[in-house]
Amino acid sequence: VEAAVRQAAAWNHPAVAITDHGVVQSFPEAFAAGEKHGVQIIFGMEGYLVDEITANDCPTHHITILVRNEAGLRDLYTLVSESHLKYFHRHPRIPRARLAQVRSNLLIGSACSAGELFRAALDGASDADLDRIALFYDYLEIMPAANDEFLIRSGRLRGIDDVQAITARIYGIGKRLGIPVAATGDVHFLEPADEAYRRVLMAGQGYDDADHQAPLYYHTTDEMLRDFAYLGEEARREVVIDNPRLIAGRAERIRPVPNQLATPEIEGADEDVRSRTYQRARELYGDPLPQIVQARLAREVSSIIGNGFAVNYDIAAKLVQKSVEDGYPVGSRGSVGSSLVATMCGITEVNPLPPHYLCANCQYSDFEHGAAVESGYDLPDSQCPRCGAKLGKDGQGIPFETFMGFEGDKVPDIDLNFSGEYQSVIHKYAEELFGADHVFRAGTIATIADKTAYGFVKAYCESRNLTLRNAEVARLARGCSGVKRTTGQHPGGVMIVPRGRDVHEFTPVQRPANDRNSDIVTTHFEYKTIHDCLLKLDLLGHDDPTMIKMLEDLTGMRADDVPMDDPATMSIFSGVEALGLDPRESGMAVGTVAVPEFGTKFVRGMLEATRPKSFGELVRISGLSHGTNVWLSNAQDLIESGVARLTDVIACRDDIMNRLISDGLPPKDAFRIMERVRKGKGLADGDDRLMAEHGVPEWYIDSCNKIRYMFPKAHAAAYVTMSFRIAYFKVHRPVEFYAAYFTIRASDFDSSIALMSVEEIMTALRDVNASQDATAREKSLATMMEAAAEAKMRGVAFLPVDIVRSCAAQFAIEEGSLRLPLVSVPSLGDAAAASVVQAREERRFSSILDLRERTRLTRSHIDTLRDTGALDGMPETDQLSLF
Repeated sequence: VEAAVRQAAAWNHPAVAITDHGVVQSFPEAFAAGEKHGVQIIFGMEGYLVDEITANDCPTHHITILVRNEAGLRDLYTLVSESHLKYFHRHPRIPRARLAQVRSNLLIGSACSAGELFRAALDGASDADLDRIALFYDYLEIMPAANDEFLIRSGRLRGIDDVQAITARIYGIGKRLGIPVAATGDVHFLEPADEAYRRVLMAGQGYDDADHQAPLYYHTTDEMLRDFAYLGEEARREVVIDNPRLIAGRAERIRPVPNQLATPEIEGADEDVRSRTYQRARELYGDPLPQIVQARLAREVSSIIGNGFAVNYDIAAKLVQKSVEDGYPVGSRGSVGSSLVATMCGITEVNPLPPHYLCANCQYSDFEHGAAVESGYDLPDSQCPRCGAKLGKDGQGIPFETFMGFEGDKVPDIDLNFSGEYQSVIHKYAEELFGADHVFRAGTIATIADKTAYGFVKAYCESRNLTLRNAEVARLARGCSGVKRTTGQHPGGVMIVPRGRDVHEFTPVQRPANDRNSDIVTTHFEYKTIHDCLLKLDLLGHDDPTMIKMLEDLTGMRADDVPMDDPATMSIFSGVEALGLDPRESGMAVGTVAVPEFGTKFVRGMLEATRPKSFGELVRISGLSHGTNVWLSNAQDLIESGVARLTDVIACRDDIMNRLISDGLPPKDAFRIMERVRKGKGLADGDDRLMAEHGVPEWYIDSCNKIRYMFPKAHAAAYVTMSFRIAYFKVHRPVEFYAAYFTIRASDFDSSIALMSVEEIMTALRDVNASQDATAREKSLATMMEAAAEAKMRGVAFLPVDIVRSCAAQFAIEEGSLRLPLVSVPSLGDAAAASVVQAREERRFSSILDLRERTRLTRSHIDTLRDTGALDGMPETDQLSLF
């Protein structure tokens, strides 16, 4: 779209109409391009008109719908929604009667040769019939004759003169009835040579005539005048220049989406957030509050309420509270942990204050002795000087600016990780809060990936026995890459429309991928294009909260009670001794296999290189591992060469602001530099000199210029908190840990792995790691192999699948061992496993035949179960033998 609008500006075209087939998803991008290049965007769509919506085989006619004004835009959005949700059949259809109801603010054009007027003329309809059809339209369209050469190839017309004759007849109808006739291009690509991309794409979708591309490129005015020379000088100027300008003049300049955030209203949200915040703060820190706490809260509350964001916090707090009340913990993500108000409201567990002591008994606090550490969890144990109780420790030292900007006016983006098995419940609860017709899943648009485009080109060449140079293949692939393929939904994002507002003020809606069997409704626009005008909640499903819930259920211990400074737990991030293992015998240097965020080979390699000894260093490792050009060719080299220590390098975006302020830079400059670096823009002119003047070392300045993306410290701190708690259970409750891990994370677990010896598992693991052609499943199984071998080395045994004792999907604990679930049998899925459990609860299985008849097990499942010994002792049938 950008290229088309740029071309229109280069040709001094005052306006360009955007009319995709059945969708309007390019509107926001087109508007931005129009603003950039000074071209008016006429918003529209090429629709599929039907007369009888009751019959699926009713023929569809192409029509062009253009928007005249704001009311027309909403009417078009409504039509788009209805065509996708109510009338979809192969295409998003629009009933003629429905269009007639809302057409007053729209302009209806007769479209191309797939329109009903051209088709009727092609079929030899009488003038009276053509007049009747034409009167439905506000303007009639004619197109270059070459566009319709397919009619000559198919034998419908004899030659190009016949196409021009139909065009001339349509022009005559318009003159006779006083309806403007406009020459349009039916533009599908920009340059004539771009037809090669469309050829490849259409061939990939199975079109037989893909190699016969019409010249549907963006014509110049002179080219269009030449195409319609047969109409005569006056007529061709009328249809090419005068009437298009006439029609464009009827369309007002409008925005496709509002430019202001429409926040939903919750009565009393301001006061709820204020009172909840200060009540919890006083419970923790006493009354009056310490100055540092009071000042931080005063600034945050003023920014949040003053900018109208209290409702964002209030919604998030209600959602978290609902989940916790139902027994499911919630993890925060993103930068929300940078906000102390979010902490006090229970939205996040991350406390962004500087490291400090606090007493749960008498509310004493000490912020003076935390400067030596980056995380309050790393403070040495101490007793309360006021009451003698053991002091608690907290604070991660995160500036508020990283969440809501230096002025505190940036829209807060609150992302939450709910248990995957609870996610649907929390989405329903959001609908209860705001109304089901005001909550929509955030829509996404999937485009053709580079590898897929390359595959299309190669398949095209192979099917036609073409041999192209690699450079030409790459060129064609680039031209196909990025083209829309389908629509979908964000894994957890929901868009909230305020009560009293209609969704069509912001976007049409549809089902993901137009799946008529789905009950999910998404925004038609990709969520990124409307997140500045509608509140988006990220209510994601995640395995870690599910695992925490299962560990709590199995052990009876609350995860909140895990000591965040437990030495044994901390030690597994730099060794394996706390797991009872020898690093040489086990072949493991660190003990974080199966620990979230720290279990991959890449991160374990980082742990081996840095040997972290504190929670603050773990947060740094998390930041380094998630950034781009932060560890590799940057911090890693600095640490290995001895130039800097782990505690010195840039790990999270917040580190830059904190470091530069401590070096004496003005806070606004420190914030600006942090923002540039975290976005991969590097330092601006003069920044290196400013930093050097304040004593910032050259290696630090160079490091800033290498970074392409940086993790927020609040996100890292939240994830490390969850990971550390899970690691605690790994160290101290191994059987329960492995039961939870394999149940929740080992969806590809193969029962044969658990029945191998440690040596056999390690041999198989080495084979996978050495293979250059390992499949994604084999790589996934490699992770399971490592965890299974480690469990066995720690004395946790696996019991084979048993048709009577095995759960459907859960690894059950039996006298210190783990009983494999039914789904660990290859190809035996959740539904079949659940059917076994349900049937045996009704009554025990009397025979293998009985098992087969009362469950969803196939003959293949039965054979596999028999081979593994799961059916030992069970007779084949219920027949009795007399001999």
